[in-house]
Amino acid sequence: MQVAIAQINCVVGDLAGNAARILSYAHEAKAAGANLMLTPELALSGYSPQDLLLREDFTHHCQRELQALAKALPADITVVVGHPHREHGRCYNAASVLQGGRIVLTYHKHALPNHSVFDEVRYFSPGNKAGVFEHQGVRCGILICADVWEPGPAKVSKQAGAELLLVLNASPFHLEKQQQRYKVLGKRVEETGLPLVYANLVGGQDELVFDGNSVVIDRCGAPVQQLPAFTEQLALVSIDLSPQNRANPLPADIAPGLTREESAYQALTLCLRDYVQKNGFPGAVLGLSGGIDSALTLAIAVDALGADKVHAVMMPSEFTADMSVDDARQMAQLLGVKYTELPIKPLFDQFCATLAEPFAGTSFDITEENLQARIRGMLLMALSNKFGSIVLTTGNKSEMAVGYSTLYGDMAGGFAVLKDISKTLVYRLARYRNSLSQVIPERIIIRPPSAELRHGQTDQDSLPPYDVLDAIMEAYVERDSSRQEIIAMGYREQDVARVLNLIDRNEYKRRQSPIGVRVTERGFGLDRRYPVVSRFVSKD
Repeated sequence: MQVAIAQINCVVGDLAGNAARILSYAHEAKAAGANLMLTPELALSGYSPQDLLLREDFTHHCQRELQALAKALPADITVVVGHPHREHGRCYNAASVLQGGRIVLTYHKHALPNHSVFDEVRYFSPGNKAGVFEHQGVRCGILICADVWEPGPAKVSKQAGAELLLVLNASPFHLEKQQQRYKVLGKRVEETGLPLVYANLVGGQDELVFDGNSVVIDRCGAPVQQLPAFTEQLALVSIDLSPQNRANPLPADIAPGLTREESAYQALTLCLRDYVQKNGFPGAVLGLSGGIDSALTLAIAVDALGADKVHAVMMPSEFTADMSVDDARQMAQLLGVKYTELPIKPLFDQFCATLAEPFAGTSFDITEENLQARIRGMLLMALSNKFGSIVLTTGNKSEMAVGYSTLYGDMAGGFAVLKDISKTLVYRLARYRNSLSQVIPERIIIRPPSAELRHGQTDQDSLPPYDVLDAIMEAYVERDSSRQEIIAMGYREQDVARVLNLIDRNEYKRRQSPIGVRVTERGFGLDRRYPVVSRFVSKD
């Protein structure tokens, strides 16, 4: 028995396009010898449609497209398709078995996650029945994503006679996610004694990126087949039908695992590419400052979109070091992108002259620093408006956490590539990218980071060392550790108090930032929903 895993990249709301993609893969699977194909969770609608699911016309179109797909599929292949399903006034996260031009079975997801980036209780009602069908004499039980993260649904499927579990997934990526999946899948196999085929979505959707990494687990709990990460692929799984090894998958190719830096970089590249292409932007424009964050953002943009679709703009001021301009020019040349220099001193001087009367008697401070950032933001947005390219912001998670960024300045743009990448990880990713080919000048990596908004400025004038800042931020933001718990980790009380105060005070900035790629378990976006107005202070 040959089961095909369709690890595909779907587009939310493109019902006809997603159906055509599933149909194309079904033809390919049949030609390769498969007679059963498994798609990801909500493959027909894309994941997640969010409040589109509250529209009856949307779910109606999904049902109509599903019926048309069933009739269009080639004969002699059964396809399990994930889709939203409305029945008796309720909406379900469903999977249907399409066979012989008909929908022969529809299963409703039991476990509806309502944590982290998930909000399925808002949209779906839970199912409570098994979805088991027979194929070539093998009883196949359907599960959908979170169903496999708790024991109940798999046991229900086994009690209904399942011999093999087929799991449809839209499981978003974060660092170390695959290790968590292996642990959970192994538990379900141990509890039920049933092998499983796990098909996961791949691609970017808003701030989420789905890594694929579809896997096959035998009844001993061992991975026997692993698809590559961040790549669309059709793979065939051979299921043993012999009496002594009935319904057990046979060993096949196992894609090599990725390092932390490899997986993060590929996630950023894929999510940016999909955001730009799925939204129809012709390319991207960004400010190239000669610093590490914009350098890494430029490298990712070129790898995602191609050099011909990326425009780097250097906007030097009187405070910009010559080495910053030289390094920006060198990097643009190394990557072969369009490069423009737009000096901002004349504009800055004009703004200062205009504000001279109301600012009389005051000294140069953060106001003038932010003014420079906002001039740069205006220039980039003007280029975006004129030519249609999306502006990529270059700030990282550490800066976003403590508000070391300027509203309507360096925060102005359409997509924040490094929004969930800490400063220390920025440096590791820069080193990783240079290990592939030298595109980031070494001086950019080794020089002290600076916003260059006043003479002699460095980031550490305003912030603790980034290794300290990032560790405190990770504990507070990603693990919800209290002030005293973080101090007990060995960090100075004054550093902890300072960083936590900055994080709490700057929620209003983060609320106005563009979306960006999520790579950790707790990013600034769907994961973390804090009130802007709040007087809570962590003291315990």
